[in-house]
Amino acid sequence: MNTVTGGSRQQQHASGTAHRTEGLHGHPLEGNTIRTAAAEALGTFVLVLAITSTAVAATLAKPLAGAPYGSLAVPVAGGLALAVLAASLGHLSGAHLNPAVTLGLAVNRRFPRAYTPAYVLAQFAGAISGAAVTWGLYGRQARAQAYLGATYPAAGVSLGRVFAAELIVTFVLVLVMTSVATDSRVPRGVAALAIGAALAAAILISGPISGAGVNPTRAIGPMILTGRFTGWWAYLTAPVIGGALAVTCYERFLRKGSAPSTCTPANPGRALPVTRPALGIKRGHRRPPHRRAHRIMPLQRQQQPAQRLTRHARLVQAGQDGQAGLHHRQPLGHAPRPRRGAHRAHLTSPGWSWTGTSPAAYPYSQ
Repeated sequence: MNTVTGGSRQQQHASGTAHRTEGLHGHPLEGNTIRTAAAEALGTFVLVLAITSTAVAATLAKPLAGAPYGSLAVPVAGGLALAVLAASLGHLSGAHLNPAVTLGLAVNRRFPRAYTPAYVLAQFAGAISGAAVTWGLYGRQARAQAYLGATYPAAGVSLGRVFAAELIVTFVLVLVMTSVATDSRVPRGVAALAIGAALAAAILISGPISGAGVNPTRAIGPMILTGRFTGWWAYLTAPVIGGALAVTCYERFLRKGSAPSTCTPANPGRALPVTRPALGIKRGHRRPPHRRAHRIMPLQRQQQPAQRLTRHARLVQAGQDGQAGLHHRQPLGHAPRPRRGAHRAHLTSPGWSWTGTSPAAYPYSQ
């Protein structure tokens, strides 16, 4: 019943009304009509078979390892089947499985109109085949008593209410599909799960009113085999209109939206700057001079070992081992911190450190 657009989705959206050679989930369309239509027929067959067989089993009270099916079995079966099919066939045909999806995308130029007739015919063929297999599996009672799981208005429900229910739930389903499957901002992994859950919710909402068609092929297919066409026009037109409105709503309005950023209460239009104070330094306080100096220390540390080793070697060669002791006491790559208020004299004697700090600043070297 659904799904999605695909690879290079941003390029497809930017191309607007340009001719599309890629369909939903990025599957190739040009010269591939037979294969994609076959995938649509197969997917719709599995979807309708899962829904109608579960509905027939629940109507006939067929047990499955215990109590018979309840009313929750149909939405569970439909949602799981659609999620599996969207994940497994999406890259082949887009896994529309629903004329409301195909026509809604085609009207908004999100799907090539030349491929639309083949998709719709394949979907109806798959739905009729799925209902026929349900008939063969459950026998005459499936057609005589359960009507092959066909959707009909509930007792006391007018066709106007049926039309409204089908339009609303199909709008929600196709809107979810368009959002999660055609927008590149949504992770691809959640598309199939979200679409299946949306179908399950749609069946739960409209089931007590209209029988939950949500798909013209799922509703009309069993009707053709049972020969009962009560309210068929509502199940055929309402989903198509709802799907077209959903795609139009998302493409023309919702797609341009984005999540709001964090704003200040005084100025809602201005986003808060993302800042983080330095580790150990309070906001608003100046860094002490000796800590600020550490910012340039990496460059000094790269030059420091070579200078010390060279001067130490010169002192040893000159026989001034006493003056070279300072270099043995200082670890390579680390300059000792001077005392507070120590006098810094630029000494030129080779016996003292290249930092130019006077001997009074190094009590441990005396």
